[in-house]
Amino acid sequence: MNEESYRTGSPADALAERFEAERPQLRTVAYRILGSVAEAEDAVQEAWLKLSRSDVTGVRNLGAWLTTVVGRVCLDHLRARASRREDPMPEQDGRVRLPDPVVSGPAAPDPVQEILVADSVGLALMVVLETLTPAERVAFVLHDMFDVPFDAVAEVLGRTSASTRQLASRARRRVQGATPAADSDAARKREVVEAFLAASRGGDFEALLSLLDPDVVARSDGGTLVPSVLRRGAADVASQAVAFARFAAEGRPVLVNGSPGVVSFAEGRPLSVMSFTIHDGRITRMDILTDPVRLAALGLTA
Repeated sequence: MNEESYRTGSPADALAERFEAERPQLRTVAYRILGSVAEAEDAVQEAWLKLSRSDVTGVRNLGAWLTTVVGRVCLDHLRARASRREDPMPEQDGRVRLPDPVVSGPAAPDPVQEILVADSVGLALMVVLETLTPAERVAFVLHDMFDVPFDAVAEVLGRTSASTRQLASRARRRVQGATPAADSDAARKREVVEAFLAASRGGDFEALLSLLDPDVVARSDGGTLVPSVLRRGAADVASQAVAFARFAAEGRPVLVNGSPGVVSFAEGRPLSVMSFTIHDGRITRMDILTDPVRLAALGLTA
């Protein structure tokens, strides 16, 4: 907003414009903490309501103030989610819970999606974040991903700075130990994914084996309506890929959290979103969303 707008506009309008300038960053913070696009939007809206009811004339850094507000809101969401036990931990009792994928066209994400998945925060890392406790996840995301000072993070968590440092350190070790290694060459990853898609369509079992790491892990989140599946090993995953391709009339290359992936359709309806982790030119992990309710919410079209 220019100086003339500040002189002629109302304080409420000025505050709303300042908030809109911060909204993309706040949405990104909330998405990484919650792993849900819809919940992230709700958390940002709650932050706006808090701002509209607060006197922030003495706040020097509105962005930092709003980030801590979003952090508190997200912490409450995570704690409520844990108390309801509605979301299984990854691989708990054979069930799989994947965060919401951010899906865009194969060329590049649109500006909103690009902000959500900036800094190479792929779905595999988001899955690892799902394994952290609410306090660990908030501490790690705010400090390690967004450089929020420990004193500010401690206020969000209601802890001392020393204990907050310990939380972030523990979370960091868990993330580093569990996040799979991945190639960074986007063009090469795209080639591998397209070759996988072609081999699946053609039922070429041997070609699939050549693309899969011998110890590949494929996990699907079917929600409450479709059984979740956890498969290990190249032969088992290749067999499943061939079988699934028979049901999917169409598979399209896309970007899933900024990395090459595939969306499969049947009769214009999305059947799955597949995210790939590729290391040394081979697929080491596949994270697959098959939950029809969540797929419908993504608004994907063939």
